[in-house]
Amino acid sequence: MSPAPGVLSNSSPIRSRRSPELSQRAPRLCCRLRASARSLHRTRQARVMSGTIDVFLRMVVIGVAVAAPVGAMAVLSIQRTLDRGWRAGLATGAGIATADAMFAALAAFGVSAVSEWLINSQAPLRVAGGLGLLWLGWRALTNRVQAIAPAADQVRTAHARLFGSAVGLTLTNPMTIMAFAAIFAGAGLVAQPGVAGALAATLGVAVGSLLWWLILVTGVWSVRHAMSPGVMVVVNRVSGVALIAFGVFAIITGFAGSS
Repeated sequence: MSPAPGVLSNSSPIRSRRSPELSQRAPRLCCRLRASARSLHRTRQARVMSGTIDVFLRMVVIGVAVAAPVGAMAVLSIQRTLDRGWRAGLATGAGIATADAMFAALAAFGVSAVSEWLINSQAPLRVAGGLGLLWLGWRALTNRVQAIAPAADQVRTAHARLFGSAVGLTLTNPMTIMAFAAIFAGAGLVAQPGVAGALAATLGVAVGSLLWWLILVTGVWSVRHAMSPGVMVVVNRVSGVALIAFGVFAIITGFAGSS
């Protein structure tokens, strides 16, 4: 019995031709969609990676810029390099870089509770740091000639103690947190949010700061051997006076801030 006019049977030639075409196109379409999704994911990952690397490189430059100005910690690093050797100076610089990285991490990750506590406690912290600088300056002034002999660069030097004291003294200036927060905003770190951007910023500051101290300490140590013991005594005394001056200034500003 033939089908009614105008009605296609199941064995219609038109339908039999379309069904295989659709069944062949569907897998290809799914493959294309999956490939597009993978390509989009890779593009996003590449953009995130590129942005993270950009933040890291900028923060390396900023780390150098923050560490470069001559201050109490620079004088201390130079004095220790001349007094105790290259490793002692580098241990001091590494301590300063570690403290800078800690401040940068607080600013980058937005740890407001710790940042506010440090900023609110800056007066006693400054006084404590000033007292530490007074002590170090006095020690530099009272050092004997034998204490600055070339043989002072020995492995048994208490590098861990030098590192720790540098970290502690640097942390007595909590206003650095606000400086890093302003620098991060100006450098566009806000445009690179998330843990990756914050980690890149922190690591970049640490690398930049440590790079500067490595250059400074190496440069100072390279001219150390050309200095006579008499010149070394004078340099040590000048460093001691500078450290005491920085210490007095820190104590005065600390008491002024608490009043």
